[in-house]
Amino acid sequence: MSSMIADNLERVQSQIREAERAAGRESGSVTLLPVSKFHPVEAIRDVAAHGITMVGENREQEAREKAEKLDDACGIAMIGQIQSKKANSVARWASEVHSLDSVKLANGLDRGMSLALERGDRTSDTLPCLIQVSADGDTSRGGITRESLDELVAATEGAAHLRLKGFMVVPPLDAEPRAVFEELRSLTDEYSERVGRNLVLSAGMSGDFETAIACGSDIVRVGTAVFGPRPVV
Repeated sequence: MSSMIADNLERVQSQIREAERAAGRESGSVTLLPVSKFHPVEAIRDVAAHGITMVGENREQEAREKAEKLDDACGIAMIGQIQSKKANSVARWASEVHSLDSVKLANGLDRGMSLALERGDRTSDTLPCLIQVSADGDTSRGGITRESLDELVAATEGAAHLRLKGFMVVPPLDAEPRAVFEELRSLTDEYSERVGRNLVLSAGMSGDFETAIACGSDIVRVGTAVFGPRPVV
């Protein structure tokens, strides 16, 4: 493993454990999802060798190419916006989707899963999904509005090959992150009761993940602090 990545990973994981302690949460209850956008496959293999089982990617083509090279060495969660026309492709390679934000996309991913299974492109017949919620109602940046959330939850729960795993949020630049995180934690708990199982919350990135953990986030997405500066592309 690259010594830089190893040191970075150890530092971030230590910060996560300290944030768990400060919040009175069980050690190991928060999952680190390293974001590998623009970083090479070798960097993903480095973190996988250190116990990381999944990384996050933002762009479909880049993620697909990496998934083909990794050969199950590490799973990839799609965390970026997905065009509906890319649903079939994402369904072939994604271990999870953390940016589900429309009924149309849910239907497309479900159909894509059926096709992938028919072709033998997948061994798992279920695609875990996190619904991305728009904190301010501006869906141009990804995410579904609160008003449309019930419909998407129902569509995901009713899909043959999708499983609702939880929710994801990215606080708007002008928002107070803590307020956004607290609201989404409450929403996650509310829907956990509705569906009868524990759902997870993915909230918090490099600059605010400790606050997110204090507010109840279960998954934190960290890129540069783990992999270093993004390569120039």
